[in-house]
Amino acid sequence: MVSTQLFNQRRLDSPQIDLSALRRYRLQRLRQELIARDIPACILLSPISLRYAVDFREYPLFQSHIPMFYLFVAAQGPVVMHGSSHQNCELVNEYRPSVGFNPFDSGLELNAAASRFAQDVRIFLQDLGVHDRSPQIAVESIPVDVFGALKSQGMKLINADILMESAKSIKSEQEIACMKHSIAVAELGIKQMRQEMVPGVTENQLWSILHQVNIAHDGDWMEGRMMASGPRTNPWLQEASDRIIQDGELVAFDTDMLGPFGYFADISRTWLCGDKKPTAAQREIYRHAYEEVQHNTAQIQPGMRFSELIRRIYPRGEEFIAHRYPCAYHGVGMSDEYPKLYYPEDAERQYEGVIEPNMVLCVESFTGSVHGGEGVKLEQMVRVTETGTEVLSSYPYESQLI
Repeated sequence: MVSTQLFNQRRLDSPQIDLSALRRYRLQRLRQELIARDIPACILLSPISLRYAVDFREYPLFQSHIPMFYLFVAAQGPVVMHGSSHQNCELVNEYRPSVGFNPFDSGLELNAAASRFAQDVRIFLQDLGVHDRSPQIAVESIPVDVFGALKSQGMKLINADILMESAKSIKSEQEIACMKHSIAVAELGIKQMRQEMVPGVTENQLWSILHQVNIAHDGDWMEGRMMASGPRTNPWLQEASDRIIQDGELVAFDTDMLGPFGYFADISRTWLCGDKKPTAAQREIYRHAYEEVQHNTAQIQPGMRFSELIRRIYPRGEEFIAHRYPCAYHGVGMSDEYPKLYYPEDAERQYEGVIEPNMVLCVESFTGSVHGGEGVKLEQMVRVTETGTEVLSSYPYESQLI
């Protein structure tokens, strides 16, 4: 059983964040993207985008599959929130009712609701002084009915994800402070999981500890259930189950935690459960993963092209290539973010870009043999500075396995 003393642990003090400055920076970044592309406005629906743009936090998981709220953001003009009853976002200029363009709100025939929504968008643009017959507007993922209604109004639709990902990629000092706090909370949860990891506990019991610590610190959710033990550690991406962890098995996890202030803590570690000494095979795969993370972190420099960074990555053992992680690096902020840098074996998927100061990158490794056996998952978070990197995640590695 998981100890009830977990609920009596001292909470970490929340840092003093200038929330007004944090919010203004993020909205300014979004508006800069709109202005640079000569787009008068965007419409946001994603709970992550709503949090980024105006720090809106209502019903995020419900919103992700039944959109109740949406935000109109003018490049130069008002910010209008539709659907919220709380009206407590300092950057929102006006609140209006929403059009329920989903079957839950409007039934199985959505043409009328979609038309009302498109007309609201047209009126918003006209109020901004945009009278073009075919105005540009950036929109996040919307139902096909709404897409058709907007197109019927003559609007040229731009993918708002591109603007959002570009805006989010460069972090302010307040954002970095939020991320450091989220990481500290995650590492407190990791420490408590480590203390409770004994033979006989289930993966789900162990994984639940991180959730409890996150919620107790005003965090939100986990993007997945990335914890596995023993034979379930290879290949990776098998989610937590009721499997009972055995003495001498490896236990691997990836936090994928949306923590306090809405910022991600994305940390992976692998442990040895119980009192048995590690086997030679366990030490071999752990050292491979550890060396990959350390080597790949050391290669990051501001101003590098993505392709140049990938050319410098750790030379992985041939037997570990087939079960490789989906990427060597990826951006992180309020979720996994742009960019994503693929291994050379996936070169056809790689796109080009530049590593910039104040990006935050996750350095990934999964090491598991194509011939079977256990696997090791490691990951650390790294801030790109003007001269190099700052490693943000500090939870120790397993000395007995290195």
